[in-house]
Amino acid sequence: MKKILVTGADGFIGSHLTEYLVAQGYDVRAFVYYNSFNSWGWLDTAPKDILANLDVFPGDIRDPHGVRKAMEGCDTVLHLAALIAIPFSYHSPDAYVDTNIRGTLNILQAARDLSVRRVVHTSTSEVYGTALTVPITEEHPLQGQSPYSATKIGADQLALSFQRSFSLPVTIARPFNTYGPRQSARAVIPTIITQLAAGQREIKLGSITPTRDLNYVDDTVRGFHRMALADGIEGEVVNLGSGYEISVGDLALIIGRLMNKSFEIKTDNQRLRPEKSEVERLLASNEKAARLLDWTPAFGGLDGLQRGLEKTIAWFSSPQNLARYKTGLYNL
Repeated sequence: MKKILVTGADGFIGSHLTEYLVAQGYDVRAFVYYNSFNSWGWLDTAPKDILANLDVFPGDIRDPHGVRKAMEGCDTVLHLAALIAIPFSYHSPDAYVDTNIRGTLNILQAARDLSVRRVVHTSTSEVYGTALTVPITEEHPLQGQSPYSATKIGADQLALSFQRSFSLPVTIARPFNTYGPRQSARAVIPTIITQLAAGQREIKLGSITPTRDLNYVDDTVRGFHRMALADGIEGEVVNLGSGYEISVGDLALIIGRLMNKSFEIKTDNQRLRPEKSEVERLLASNEKAARLLDWTPAFGGLDGLQRGLEKTIAWFSSPQNLARYKTGLYNL
């Protein structure tokens, strides 16, 4: 790979991926969201040696001209930029259409015109909706149970249509629920950890019965790297999941035990999804990733989950990191 463009490089997964690629010796251009504060998101916390070897491009994924300019000279595109919070998609669905669908179209059009060698588009396990069969393979029906997941289905299908219509070398990474340091407090694991770390003994959560397949961020990053390199995967959709499921309630108990905290769970109605919008079960099949990418989770199973949680708890429990989060507020 000559030069890699990472969109969404200022976000949770994107910042980890960007740092990993630079550390591996790749030439990386980090597409970050332009703002008047000159903030590069989580890349502002990156080690100095990483930043010294990083090409940062502030822009807006919704702007086709800026996207094209950012992609010039790049032969590989890892497209992670998206709006991802499900509750906010109920509030502002227009923004999700513009960012997730039109933003992806901008990537695809520019990549086609500039003849890039590989585009890895980021999907989400939410596109499957509540599992109809488990483990969930890439052939599972797609079910848009929130405006967020609907726009991701649209973006996925747009990407695949460009591969079929124009032979654009696109492949789709479909991560299951990624967790780890730097994740937004809108997600369940940071929600639990930050409340406990702040000394709260009554933890506010939404529904605790849904199950999730949790993927530690290091595993997700390795999956993206493999998808950028693998041969013969154009037009393929590949799950990146641990192959292990756990309910939100049981997850909270494990986190409490690892933090040596006792607590009670209180249902917070504003955190509940509408009944038909809640995804009740997610459990990944990662057989295709093993076969096509030689990728298996290093943090798989209950043991792997506990190891990943320990790393995540240690990061969030640092006073410097915890201070970045508003632990007393519900984050859309």
